[in-house]
Amino acid sequence: MSSGSSVVEQRDRLREENRALVLEKDQLVTRNTELDHQVRNLDAKVRELDKKVTIYEEQLAWYRNKRYGRATEQLTAAELQQIRLFDEIERNADDPLPIDLDEPPAAPAAGARRRRPRRAPLPKSLPRVEQIVDVDDQDKRCACGHDLVRIGEDTAEKLDVIPPQVRVIRTVRPKYACHHCEGSGDEERAAVRVAPPPAALIPKAIATEGLLAHIATAKFCDALPLYRQEQQFARLGVELSRRTMSDWMIAAADACRPLMAALDEQLHGGPTLQIDETTVQVLREPGRANTTRSYVWVARGGQPAAPVLVYRYEPSRAARVAAEIIGDFQGYVQTDGYEGYERPCRQPGIRHVGCWAHVRRGFKDASDALGKVSSRRGGALHALGYIAKLYRAESELSAYRIDAPDRFVAERRARVEPVLEQMHEWLMAKREQVLPRSALGKAVRFALGQWPKLIGYLEHAQLTPDTNACEQAIRPFVVGRKNWLFSGSPRGAAASATLYSLIETAKANGHEPYWYLRNLFEKLPHARTRADHEALLPTAARPPPPAT
Repeated sequence: MSSGSSVVEQRDRLREENRALVLEKDQLVTRNTELDHQVRNLDAKVRELDKKVTIYEEQLAWYRNKRYGRATEQLTAAELQQIRLFDEIERNADDPLPIDLDEPPAAPAAGARRRRPRRAPLPKSLPRVEQIVDVDDQDKRCACGHDLVRIGEDTAEKLDVIPPQVRVIRTVRPKYACHHCEGSGDEERAAVRVAPPPAALIPKAIATEGLLAHIATAKFCDALPLYRQEQQFARLGVELSRRTMSDWMIAAADACRPLMAALDEQLHGGPTLQIDETTVQVLREPGRANTTRSYVWVARGGQPAAPVLVYRYEPSRAARVAAEIIGDFQGYVQTDGYEGYERPCRQPGIRHVGCWAHVRRGFKDASDALGKVSSRRGGALHALGYIAKLYRAESELSAYRIDAPDRFVAERRARVEPVLEQMHEWLMAKREQVLPRSALGKAVRFALGQWPKLIGYLEHAQLTPDTNACEQAIRPFVVGRKNWLFSGSPRGAAASATLYSLIETAKANGHEPYWYLRNLFEKLPHARTRADHEALLPTAARPPPPAT
C-alpha cells in the first residue's frame, strides 16, 4: 500500500515538474521572441541613426566648405582627375565613360622662358595732352660747330585722371517790352515777352540731365549708395542730400514709364523668356513689418540680337507674379526649379524648360558635402561628368547658333541625346542606392523630377542649358543690395526696378550706361508719340559717341 502511493506521488511530482518545464519553456520562447523583436528594433534604430549621422556629416562638410572653401563652382584639375577615377570604379562593360574632358594644362617645362605680358595700349578715343621734354639749347650744338638736326623722338604715354568737375549751367532768358506803347499796340500778345524755359526731365529741379545720369549710373551700375555719393559731392564743395537725390531718382523713373510699357512689349517679342527672382527688403510697405522679405523679379527675353531685361518689384513670390510676367507670351519659358512657375507655364502655347545649372549645383554641393576622401563622392562626380559633356557640346557648337540655327539644333541633338539617355538610366539606378535625404539623394531626385524640362533646351537654337544669362542680370542688383541694404519705400523699390531695367538692357545692347541715360534724359521731355519713345529704348540703334 505504501509502495503504491509512493509511485502515484512520484508520478504526480513528475507531472508537476513537466508542467513547470513546459511553462518555463513557453516563457523562454516568449522572452526569446521579445529579445529578437528588441534586437530588430535596435538594428533598425542603429541603421536610422547611421543614416542621420551620414546626413549630418554631409551637412557639416557642406557648411564648412561654404564657409572656408572655394566660392567658385568650377571643377579643379584634381576633381577632373577624380571624375576619371570614380568612373573607372562605377562603370561596367555596358556603360561607357560619361565624359571626354581635356587634360588639365601641363606645367611649364623647367627652364622655359616665360613670355612677358604686354601692356595694352591706351584707348585712342581719350584726349591727349602733349608734353615736350627737350634737351637744353646748349646741348643742341655739336662740338664741330654745327647745329644738331632732329632725327626722331621717343614717346611714352601715361594715364592721368582729373577729379569730377562740378559746374553750374546758368540759363539766361532775356525779357523784351515796348517802352512806347507798353504793350497796348498788340493786346493779343504779352506785354513782356520771354522765351519759355527749356524742357527738362524734372522741371524746377536744380539737377541737369547729366547730373541725373551720373547719380543713376553710380548707384544702379556701380553699386554706390546715395549716402556715399552725398559724401563725394561734399568733398567737391556741393551740399546735396541723399533725400534729394532719392526724390530725383523716383521722378526720373516716373518719367520713364512710357518706355517701360514699350520695353515690356519687346520682352515678349522673342522666342524665349527666362525668369528668376531674388529677395529685397523694403521699408514702409502697407500692412507689413519692415523686416518682411520682398522680391525683385527679373525677366530676360526679346529678340536674340536685341535682348531685353525687365526688373519688377513685388512684395510676394507667389505664382501670380510669374503669371503676370508671362502674360500672353507664346514660346519657351526657362526657369529654375521653383514650384511657383509650374502653374503659369501650363497654359497653352508655352513650353516649360528647366535649368541644368541648378542641377549641377546640387551635385557639386553633394560632392563638397561628401568630402575629398569619401568613396561615396564618386556618384556626385559621375553626374558632374555627364553635365560637363553637355556643356562641352554647347561650347563647341556655339559658332552655328546664329549663322546656322537648324544645323546647330540637329548637331546638338546628335551629340547630347545619347549622353542624356545614359545619364537618365544612371539616375534611375542611383535613386535606389542612395539615401533620399542625403545630399546626393536630393540631387538625384531633383534631377529626375525636372527631367522633362531639362531636355527641353534641345528644341530651339536660342535656348541654352541654363538660366545663367538671367542670373547674371540679377548679380548687379545683388551687389548693390549689399551696399544700400534696403529700399526706403515701395515707390523707391519700383523706381529702382525701372532704372535697373533701362541700365541692364542698355549694357546688354552695347551701350555705355552713363551716355545712354544722359541721351535718354535729354530727349525724353521732347518725346510725344509712341514712335518717339521706341526710338529712345536701349534696343534701338546706339547714339553716336560723345564728343571729347
